[in-house]
Amino acid sequence: MNKNYLFILLLIFPAILFAQSSKQKKADRYYDNFAYTKAIEEYKDLLEDEYNTAYNQQQLANSYYKLRDPENAVTYYAMVVEQPEISPEVYYNYAQMLRGVREYEKSREWLKKYQEEARNPQGVEQLLKSDEIAVYDGLESFRVNPAPFNSQFSDFGSFENNGTIYFTSARGEADTKTKIYDWTGEPFLDIYKTTTASTNVTPVEGDVNTVRHEGPVTLSADGRTMYFTRNNYLKRDGKKDDEGVNHLKIYKASLENGEWTNIEELPFSNNEYSVGHPSLSADGKTLYFVSEAPGGMGGSDIYKVSVENGTFGTPQNLGAPINTPGNEVFPFIAENGNFYFSSDGHKGYGLLDVFVVTADAPGKVQNLGEPVNSNMDDFSFSYSGNDNSKGFVSSNREGGQGNDDIYQLNILAPLVLKGKVTDSINDKPIANASLRLLGEDGRQIAFLETDSLGNYQTVVARDKNLALEAKHIKYNTKNEQVSTANMDDRKEFVYDIELSPINDVEYLAEINKIYFDFDKSNIRPDAAQELDKLVNLMANEYPELVIEIGSHTDRRGSAEYNRRLAERRAQATRDYLVENGIAAERIVTYKGYGEEQPEVKCTNCNEQQHQLNRRSIFKVVKME
Repeated sequence: MNKNYLFILLLIFPAILFAQSSKQKKADRYYDNFAYTKAIEEYKDLLEDEYNTAYNQQQLANSYYKLRDPENAVTYYAMVVEQPEISPEVYYNYAQMLRGVREYEKSREWLKKYQEEARNPQGVEQLLKSDEIAVYDGLESFRVNPAPFNSQFSDFGSFENNGTIYFTSARGEADTKTKIYDWTGEPFLDIYKTTTASTNVTPVEGDVNTVRHEGPVTLSADGRTMYFTRNNYLKRDGKKDDEGVNHLKIYKASLENGEWTNIEELPFSNNEYSVGHPSLSADGKTLYFVSEAPGGMGGSDIYKVSVENGTFGTPQNLGAPINTPGNEVFPFIAENGNFYFSSDGHKGYGLLDVFVVTADAPGKVQNLGEPVNSNMDDFSFSYSGNDNSKGFVSSNREGGQGNDDIYQLNILAPLVLKGKVTDSINDKPIANASLRLLGEDGRQIAFLETDSLGNYQTVVARDKNLALEAKHIKYNTKNEQVSTANMDDRKEFVYDIELSPINDVEYLAEINKIYFDFDKSNIRPDAAQELDKLVNLMANEYPELVIEIGSHTDRRGSAEYNRRLAERRAQATRDYLVENGIAAERIVTYKGYGEEQPEVKCTNCNEQQHQLNRRSIFKVVKME
């Protein structure tokens, strides 16, 4: 090798190493200062140079984890978990991000590995349960559409009060001295407003917005008092804890002359941990919020505190089943008592999902399901309007305009399923028919009976495929599939059902058998009463009904004698029907069978058994 060339290499290598070392320090400084978007670019450059590969892969994976970017995070975590002596926390983070890309089984595998290797595994019991996601069993349906006031930046936390929509945004229009938040690379958050009748967006007036973070927000019913989240930043004095973290606090503001002023920090806020996400009950007596206070169940928990004449009680942790070792955030209490919140500690579709605990089932946490939830972060659920037919949810799901976006909810009332059950032959209503509705999982969701006019009615969820079973003792059971899809523009779904009568005259006419006296063929009075029922059936219920008659004897007497006796009985039965108005051609056959087809097979028959064998019976030949 040329000596001069070797000398040049010896000079270059230390310079390259020094440059990479400096770049590593820069990347780590960004990461330690929560400037994840800047740190990512530096770590990528270092990986391209194959410098500190294992370490930088993990730092890059963790940065994407902090930015809630599961698609990129799983790419790097997949490399990191193959490295030796990895912290179990990496397995947990990897599992969480796998949920964000809908790889649920793979996520369970890494959660199990975390559970096996972590000294004190937290937040996995719920997620490892083999049960299906406990999807909300309410009958209302949700339609999700992007709000018209979203920007290319983060927008979330919509709350409607008396026609004004308040929300949190990083669009950077609230302050001429807009600063960039290094964690996300976007401006700091501020509180904005618009109206239900306009898409014009303006910052809220007054002293609420600062150069730091503000939002989300909640208001009293009269719109005069605001509670909002803000960095620990009052009078331009930002305070950080020992680790350099500037926590969140809840503040209160009053509306005076159209501006929000009189900013006060709530007494249960703290410099050492975050308190935020306020949500006020409709009566203004309870404030719900989120905190990482020591002594909680893990992560962030939801608390409540009483409010009376501006005085706050002692905060109470809501405990299980709402709170978990994971993170519970963005509480919202509806006027009907239903409590909504987001969590990554309950089993869901991805990262944060929206859950509800209804007033009717306070111990049951239910996932609101799709389309409210997705594989990404879904949070900040709220109702708007007086009839609870509208609402909002925030999400960073695919297809949005910015990082987080606000989605408007159209909440459809259950569909009224109604109809009439009728006889397929005579079109007459069938009273007391029973109907069972079965869900897509085969479970019964409704059991109904028709009224005296054959009508039935119930409410069902939309977008479902339901199995319907209709039955009555006089009719053949009918099983059908009913779809409630594509009915957003309808309040009612009329579904009429026709049942075909069974081919059994005795059931249809509710008659007993026609019996005869020993060695006689005349129609007894009791037999006449039963035949009158058959006349009514054929004349009034089924005017096209065609039958055949078969008559029988007991075993006393010769076979030939009994055959002729049975024929006389068949003739007498037929003549009674004709004499009472039934056309002769509607009785196609009237035949005597003698003793060939006994009802009771016996050798030494007693009188009761003989009586049962002396009878006329009927068969349906044609119903229409």
